[in-house]
Amino acid sequence: MTLDTTRVRGLCFDVDGTLNDTDDLWVKSLTQRLAPLSRILSPHSFSRWAVMTFETPMNLVYEILDKLALDDDVERLLKRIEVRRQKRTSHNFNLIGHVRETLAVLGARYPMTIVSARDAATTESFLDTFSLRQYFQAVITSQTCPRTKPHPDPILAAARAMGLPPEDCLMIGDTTVDILSARRAGAQAVGVLCGFGHPRELTHAGALHLLNTPDELPGLLGM
Repeated sequence: MTLDTTRVRGLCFDVDGTLNDTDDLWVKSLTQRLAPLSRILSPHSFSRWAVMTFETPMNLVYEILDKLALDDDVERLLKRIEVRRQKRTSHNFNLIGHVRETLAVLGARYPMTIVSARDAATTESFLDTFSLRQYFQAVITSQTCPRTKPHPDPILAAARAMGLPPEDCLMIGDTTVDILSARRAGAQAVGVLCGFGHPRELTHAGALHLLNTPDELPGLLGM
Protein backbone atom coordinates (compact mmCIF):
# COMPACT_ATOMS: atom_id res chain seq x y z
CA MET A 1 0.00 0.00 0.00
CA THR A 2 1.04 3.58 -0.61
CA LEU A 3 0.07 6.80 1.13
CA ASP A 4 -3.07 8.40 -0.30
CA THR A 5 -2.47 12.09 0.34
CA THR A 6 -5.88 13.00 -1.11
CA ARG A 7 -7.53 11.38 1.93
CA VAL A 8 -5.55 13.38 4.49
CA ARG A 9 -7.69 16.01 6.23
CA GLY A 10 -6.19 15.99 9.72
CA LEU A 11 -2.81 15.30 11.34
CA CYS A 12 -1.89 13.48 14.55
CA PHE A 13 1.62 13.94 15.98
CA ASP A 14 3.53 11.84 18.46
CA VAL A 15 5.89 13.78 20.78
CA ASP A 16 9.00 11.82 21.82
CA GLY A 17 11.27 11.15 18.88
CA THR A 18 8.93 13.05 16.55
CA LEU A 19 8.77 16.60 17.91
CA ASN A 20 10.97 16.21 20.99
CA ASP A 21 14.52 14.96 20.38
CA THR A 22 14.44 12.37 23.15
CA ASP A 23 17.40 10.41 21.76
CA ASP A 24 19.82 13.27 22.38
CA LEU A 25 18.41 13.87 25.86
CA TRP A 26 18.93 10.24 26.81
CA VAL A 27 22.45 10.27 25.37
CA LYS A 28 23.27 13.41 27.35
CA SER A 29 21.93 11.96 30.59
CA LEU A 30 23.76 8.65 30.17
CA THR A 31 26.99 10.45 29.18
CA GLN A 32 26.89 12.43 32.42
CA ARG A 33 26.36 9.27 34.46
CA LEU A 34 29.29 7.52 32.73
CA ALA A 35 31.70 10.44 33.13
CA PRO A 36 33.66 8.70 35.95
CA LEU A 37 34.53 5.93 33.47
CA SER A 38 36.08 8.28 30.90
CA ARG A 39 39.53 6.70 31.35
CA ILE A 40 38.37 3.36 29.97
CA LEU A 41 35.70 4.40 27.43
CA SER A 42 34.24 7.38 25.62
CA PRO A 43 31.05 8.20 27.60
CA HIS A 44 29.38 10.05 24.72
CA SER A 45 30.17 7.44 22.06
CA PHE A 46 29.13 4.57 24.31
CA SER A 47 25.92 6.35 25.33
CA ARG A 48 24.87 6.98 21.73
CA TRP A 49 25.59 3.35 20.83
CA ALA A 50 23.62 2.10 23.85
CA VAL A 51 20.54 4.23 23.12
CA MET A 52 20.42 3.23 19.47
CA THR A 53 21.06 -0.45 20.28
CA PHE A 54 18.24 -0.79 22.81
CA GLU A 55 15.55 1.13 20.92
CA THR A 56 14.45 -1.74 18.68
CA PRO A 57 14.21 -4.33 21.49
CA MET A 58 12.08 -1.90 23.53
CA ASN A 59 9.69 -1.47 20.62
CA LEU A 60 9.37 -5.24 20.39
CA VAL A 61 8.63 -5.39 24.13
CA TYR A 62 5.70 -3.00 23.60
CA GLU A 63 4.26 -5.33 20.98
CA ILE A 64 4.69 -8.43 23.14
CA LEU A 65 3.06 -6.76 26.15
CA ASP A 66 0.14 -5.74 23.95
CA LYS A 67 -0.35 -9.29 22.67
CA LEU A 68 -0.23 -10.63 26.24
CA ALA A 69 -2.74 -7.98 27.40
CA LEU A 70 -0.16 -6.73 29.92
CA ASP A 71 0.47 -3.31 28.41
CA ASP A 72 -2.13 -1.55 30.57
CA ASP A 73 -0.60 -2.93 33.79
CA VAL A 74 2.89 -1.87 32.70
CA GLU A 75 1.56 1.55 31.71
CA ARG A 76 0.14 2.09 35.20
CA LEU A 77 3.47 1.10 36.74
CA LEU A 78 5.35 3.51 34.49
CA LYS A 79 2.95 6.30 35.42
CA ARG A 80 3.68 5.77 39.11
CA ILE A 81 7.42 5.84 38.43
CA GLU A 82 7.04 9.02 36.35
CA VAL A 83 5.06 10.78 39.09
CA ARG A 84 7.80 10.03 41.61
CA ARG A 85 10.50 11.17 39.16
CA GLN A 86 8.66 14.45 38.54
CA LYS A 87 8.91 15.27 42.24
CA ARG A 88 12.71 14.96 42.11
CA THR A 89 13.68 16.43 38.74
CA SER A 90 12.72 19.16 36.32
CA HIS A 91 11.98 18.36 32.69
CA ASN A 92 14.39 19.16 29.90
CA PHE A 93 13.16 19.21 26.31
CA ASN A 94 14.94 19.53 22.99
CA LEU A 95 12.85 20.58 20.00
CA ILE A 96 13.72 18.80 16.75
CA GLY A 97 14.93 21.21 14.09
CA HIS A 98 12.38 23.28 12.12
CA VAL A 99 9.41 21.77 13.99
CA ARG A 100 7.85 25.13 14.88
CA GLU A 101 8.04 26.39 11.30
CA THR A 102 6.72 23.08 9.98
CA LEU A 103 3.72 23.12 12.31
CA ALA A 104 2.92 26.69 11.32
CA VAL A 105 2.84 25.71 7.64
CA LEU A 106 0.80 22.56 8.20
CA GLY A 107 -1.57 24.27 10.62
CA ALA A 108 -2.64 26.71 7.93
CA ARG A 109 -4.23 23.81 6.01
CA TYR A 110 -4.95 21.00 8.48
CA PRO A 111 -6.46 20.62 11.94
CA MET A 112 -3.86 18.92 14.14
CA THR A 113 -3.69 16.99 17.40
CA ILE A 114 -1.04 15.58 19.70
CA VAL A 115 -1.26 11.83 20.36
CA SER A 116 1.34 10.97 22.98
CA ALA A 117 1.98 8.13 25.41
CA ARG A 118 3.35 10.69 27.85
CA ASP A 119 1.30 11.89 30.80
CA ALA A 120 -0.73 15.06 30.44
CA ALA A 121 1.48 17.27 32.65
CA THR A 122 4.76 16.67 30.82
CA THR A 123 3.11 16.77 27.40
CA GLU A 124 1.56 20.17 28.12
CA SER A 125 4.87 21.33 29.63
CA PHE A 126 6.69 20.42 26.42
CA LEU A 127 4.16 22.28 24.27
CA ASP A 128 4.22 25.34 26.53
CA THR A 129 8.03 25.42 26.62
CA PHE A 130 8.17 25.96 22.87
CA SER A 131 4.82 27.78 22.44
CA LEU A 132 3.39 24.96 20.32
CA ARG A 133 0.01 24.53 22.02
CA GLN A 134 -1.62 27.03 19.63
CA TYR A 135 -1.23 24.63 16.71
CA PHE A 136 -3.24 21.74 18.17
CA GLN A 137 -6.96 21.36 18.59
CA ALA A 138 -6.55 18.65 21.21
CA VAL A 139 -3.81 16.95 23.22
CA ILE A 140 -4.38 13.22 23.64
CA THR A 141 -2.11 11.65 26.27
CA SER A 142 -1.80 8.37 28.14
CA GLN A 143 -4.43 9.67 30.56
CA THR A 144 -7.07 10.66 27.99
CA CYS A 145 -8.36 7.20 27.11
CA PRO A 146 -8.66 3.96 29.11
CA ARG A 147 -6.03 2.43 26.82
CA THR A 148 -3.08 4.16 25.20
CA LYS A 149 -1.03 3.32 22.09
CA PRO A 150 -0.75 0.79 20.44
CA HIS A 151 -4.52 0.53 21.00
CA PRO A 152 -6.60 2.55 18.52
CA ASP A 153 -8.40 4.56 21.23
CA PRO A 154 -6.08 7.63 21.20
CA ILE A 155 -6.32 8.00 17.42
CA LEU A 156 -10.10 7.66 17.55
CA ALA A 157 -10.21 10.36 20.25
CA ALA A 158 -8.01 12.64 18.15
CA ALA A 159 -10.22 12.13 15.11
CA ARG A 160 -13.31 13.04 17.12
CA ALA A 161 -11.60 16.18 18.41
CA MET A 162 -10.93 17.26 14.83
CA GLY A 163 -14.43 16.34 13.68
CA LEU A 164 -13.09 13.79 11.22
CA PRO A 165 -13.49 10.07 10.57
CA PRO A 166 -10.26 8.24 11.49
CA GLU A 167 -9.65 7.20 7.89
CA ASP A 168 -9.14 10.89 7.04
CA CYS A 169 -6.38 11.24 9.64
CA LEU A 170 -2.63 10.81 9.23
CA MET A 171 -0.51 9.75 12.21
CA ILE A 172 3.11 10.90 12.28
CA GLY A 173 5.33 8.96 14.70
CA ASP A 174 8.68 7.32 15.20
CA THR A 175 7.79 3.95 16.74
CA THR A 176 5.83 0.85 15.89
CA VAL A 177 3.27 1.66 18.59
CA ASP A 178 2.44 4.92 16.80
CA ILE A 179 1.97 3.13 13.50
CA LEU A 180 0.00 0.23 14.98
CA SER A 181 -2.34 2.56 16.84
CA ALA A 182 -3.14 4.43 13.64
CA ARG A 183 -3.61 1.35 11.50
CA ARG A 184 -5.89 -0.29 14.07
CA ALA A 185 -8.02 2.86 14.11
CA GLY A 186 -8.28 2.85 10.31
CA ALA A 187 -6.01 5.88 9.87
CA GLN A 188 -2.98 6.21 7.62
CA ALA A 189 0.48 6.53 9.17
CA VAL A 190 3.94 7.70 8.21
CA GLY A 191 7.13 7.10 10.17
CA VAL A 192 9.90 9.53 11.01
CA LEU A 193 13.48 8.33 11.38
CA CYS A 194 14.67 11.03 13.78
CA GLY A 195 13.53 9.04 16.82
CA PHE A 196 13.36 5.48 18.09
CA GLY A 197 12.18 3.48 15.09
CA HIS A 198 14.09 1.81 12.28
CA PRO A 199 12.91 1.66 8.66
CA ARG A 200 12.24 -2.07 8.50
CA GLU A 201 10.16 -2.26 11.69
CA LEU A 202 8.17 0.88 10.87
CA THR A 203 7.35 -0.39 7.41
CA HIS A 204 6.45 -3.82 8.78
CA ALA A 205 4.08 -2.20 11.28
CA GLY A 206 2.26 -0.43 8.44
CA ALA A 207 3.96 2.91 7.84
CA LEU A 208 3.06 4.01 4.30
CA HIS A 209 6.00 6.38 3.94
CA LEU A 210 9.19 7.22 5.85
CA LEU A 211 10.46 10.73 6.53
CA ASN A 212 13.90 11.62 7.85
CA THR A 213 12.49 14.51 9.88
CA PRO A 214 9.05 16.15 10.31
CA ASP A 215 9.98 19.12 8.13
CA GLU A 216 9.71 16.84 5.09
CA LEU A 217 5.98 16.39 5.70
CA PRO A 218 4.71 19.54 3.90
CA GLY A 219 6.51 18.44 0.74
CA LEU A 220 5.03 14.95 1.01
CA LEU A 221 1.57 16.50 1.27
CA GLY A 222 2.15 18.72 -1.76
CA MET A 223 2.52 22.00 0.11
